[in-house]
Amino acid sequence: MIATVLLPLADFKTITVDSQSGPTVQTVTTGEIAWALALLVLLLIVLLLPRLWRSIKPRSKPVPENWILVDGSNVMHWQDNTPKLEPVKLVIGQLRRLGYVPGVVFDANAGWKLAGRYLHDGDFARMLGLEARQVLVVPKGTQADPYLLETAREFGARIVTNDRFRDWVEKHPEVATPGFLIRGDLRDSSIRLAGLEQGQEAAPLD
Repeated sequence: MIATVLLPLADFKTITVDSQSGPTVQTVTTGEIAWALALLVLLLIVLLLPRLWRSIKPRSKPVPENWILVDGSNVMHWQDNTPKLEPVKLVIGQLRRLGYVPGVVFDANAGWKLAGRYLHDGDFARMLGLEARQVLVVPKGTQADPYLLETAREFGARIVTNDRFRDWVEKHPEVATPGFLIRGDLRDSSIRLAGLEQGQEAAPLD
C-alpha cells in the first residue's frame, strides 16, 4: 500500500510510504509546480477558446426575404389565354432577377388544366425550380383568392396578377391600394411587370 502526503514547505516534499521498504522523500520544486500549472492553464485555454469565441462572436442577422406572391392560376393564362406553365416560369425568373423571393399559389384544378391530372405542391415546385415552401396548391373545393390575400397580408407582400379581386375588397381593402396588385403581360416571350423594373410602385401597362 502506498500513501502520498504533500507538506507545505518552501519546496514541496512528497513523502511516499511503502509498507515493505519504508518511507522515501521526493522534493517537488515550486518551479516545477508553476510549469505544471501553466501547462494546465494553457490546455484549458486551448480546449475552451473555440466555445468561448462562439459564445461572444456576434451572430449575423438573417437577411429579410422580400416576398412577392404570384397568382399562378391567373398568370398561367397570360399566353394566348391558354393554360401554360411558361408564363409562370418567366414571371418567377423576372422576380428573381429583381431581387424578390417568389411564392406561387395555384387553384386545386391547376394540374388538371396543365397536365390532365392533379399536381400537388411538390410537383409544381420541381417543375418551376422552386423550394417546396414557395409553392401552395390550395385544398380541393376552395379558391386560391383568400389564400393569396391572407398570405400577402401576413408577409407584407404584393401579388402578381391581372385579377382585380373585386369580391374581396370589403375584407381586404388593400387590393385597392395602388401597387398592391402587380399587373403584367407576356409579349414575344418577354414578361413585363408593372413598375417593378424601375423599382417603383406598380404602374399601368399600356
